Order: sequence, then C-alpha cells, then structure tokens
Amino acid sequence: MLLFGLGVLSGVTTALFGFGGGFVTVPVVYAVAATGPAAMHVAVGTSAAVMLVNSLGATLTVTRAGRLQRAYVWPLAAFIAVGAGLGALAATSVPDGVLHALFAAYLALTILDCLLRRGFLGGGRPRPLSRATVTAGGVGIGAVAGFLGVGGSVLTVPLLRRRGLPMSDATALANPLSLPVAVAATAVYLATPGPAAIDLSAAALLLAGSLPTIALLRRRSPSIPDRAHAVAYLGLLGAALVTMLG
Repeated sequence: MLLFGLGVLSGVTTALFGFGGGFVTVPVVYAVAATGPAAMHVAVGTSAAVMLVNSLGATLTVTRAGRLQRAYVWPLAAFIAVGAGLGALAATSVPDGVLHALFAAYLALTILDCLLRRGFLGGGRPRPLSRATVTAGGVGIGAVAGFLGVGGSVLTVPLLRRRGLPMSDATALANPLSLPVAVAATAVYLATPGPAAIDLSAAALLLAGSLPTIALLRRRSPSIPDRAHAVAYLGLLGAALVTMLG
C-alpha cells in the first residue's frame, strides 16, 4: 500500500512537474523496498523502468494535446539518449555508497543553482536552444540522468525555464526529454549482470498508482501560477533531498 500510494505521488510529479519518477522512486525504493549492499543500484534500476512507462504515457498525452514543441525536443532528445546509455553503464561499476552520495549532492547543487542563478523563478521571453546546448549539453544531461536513474527533468526544466518558457511548457516538455533516458538506462540495467537490477514487484506497485494519476491530471490539469509552479518545483526537490539524507 505504501508503494502504491507513493506511485500516486510519482504520477502527480510526472504530470505537474515533469519528473518521470526518478526523484520520487529512487528515494522510495531505496528506503522501502531495496535491501542489501546493492540497494541503491536496485533503486536506480527500478526508477529507470518506472520512468520508462510514466514518461511514455505522459509524452503521448502531451502530443495528443498539441503541446509538443518539437524545436525544443529534437534533436536534443537524441543526444540525451547517447549520454544516458553511457551514464547507465558507468553507474553499474560504481560502489553503492558513492552512488547514494552523488545522488544527494546532485539534488543539493540543483536546488542551489535554481535559487542563485537568474531566470528560473522569474522566467522571460522564449529563445531557441543553442547548438552547443543541444549537442554537448544533451550528452551531459543524458549522462548525469542515466548515471543517477533520474529522467533528466531537473536539468531540462531549468534549462528550458532559462530559455524563457513558462513552467507549464517546460514541465510538459520534460517528459518527452526523459523518455530517451528511460529507454537507454532500462536497456542497460536489464542487459548488465551483477548488482544493477530492477525490482519488478516494486515497479508494478508504483506504476499501478502513477499511471491512472497521470491520465487524470493530464485531462483535468489544475491551473498553477507560474512563479508558484517554480517554487513548488524546488520544494519537491528539497523533499527528495531530505528523504535521501534521512
């Protein structure tokens, strides 16, 4: 029941904030379901599988609603996929404790970056992505996301936000950009022997809660003021950080 309820929470974050599930499912599976010396690796692998399904469902919904802004998705998604495969492969050889510490550090740095750098809370005028951001930036986003088992939304949402997109658009586009990460990372975790594994029962319970929630919220999405949406986004990152440190 706990995993099912947290799956509902994962659905809320996917639909409203663009989190494919990683910043909910990694702390949850690590704290609740995964045990043993490879607990963090199991949490990361399970997160990738849950993100794959959640991101696909949310991407289809965004596409049907006509909100998929292709200029911000392609070819950035292709470079993210390349980086995600490399990051997931690297994660399989990293000690569990190091992976845990890096995940927490990543959260803390992202929160500080959004608070201290201009553009995230205030927004601005929409601007196109530069070639360097799409290519090298895309590979970097994918590598970090695949390594930590997250969808990359905590990099792509601030990126799109600083390019002037409203939070509603930035979070909607985060799911299509999380999909290549989830595909590449899940494939690596399924194919790689050793500690990197997927807890299928935990993934099934999380998805049972998240998928109906995503469908409901995408049909009846609440209207959230732009700045409040940005502040709530940072609040969720803070809650994930506290969970990992606890």
